[in-house]
Amino acid sequence: MFRIREAIVVEGRYDKNTLSQVVDTVILETAGFGVFKNQELVALLRRLAEERGLIVLTDSDGAGFLIRSRLKSALPQDRVKHAYIPDVYGKERRKRAPGKEGKLGVEGMTPAVLVEVLRRAGATFLEEEAGDRGPKGGITKADLYALGLSGGPDAARRRQALLKHLKLPEHMSANALLPVLNALYDRESFLEEAETWR
Repeated sequence: MFRIREAIVVEGRYDKNTLSQVVDTVILETAGFGVFKNQELVALLRRLAEERGLIVLTDSDGAGFLIRSRLKSALPQDRVKHAYIPDVYGKERRKRAPGKEGKLGVEGMTPAVLVEVLRRAGATFLEEEAGDRGPKGGITKADLYALGLSGGPDAARRRQALLKHLKLPEHMSANALLPVLNALYDRESFLEEAETWR
């Protein structure tokens, strides 16, 4: 598992699942063309790009390039890197037939290919320190639970209030929220921020 500083945006959940087995970073989905209408998601991508950098990794078909083009026009170009998968013809295992253009998408790429395209795009690979399995002092699920944002009565309402306060997309689950918070805040500053909206 490779740790990468930049957040990565992919088209869909199968791409995210494949990539999350290879790299440890925040991975968000565009929901295909859904990003065209989702200004909250675009704002979050812009914020992540400013904070830690962003890598756009879409399929190599026409739809993937259309989504990439939309993101290029909406995000700060000096903070965005573009990773391109090779044209490989075939079909993903879960599908009955190949896609419209007959090319494999991100989900059909091998881990070695994904690492290589991220390296070529200029991704920042972080050295694993002995015994370090993530950011030290990061925000945890226990923190979300203690703040009443997960696993308790009224957690959904409290989470909605926090999301609104932090200007994050309103439909994020606790599981989706955690890596985004860790990308944007260290634990101490998040807990201070959490006190202001309670």
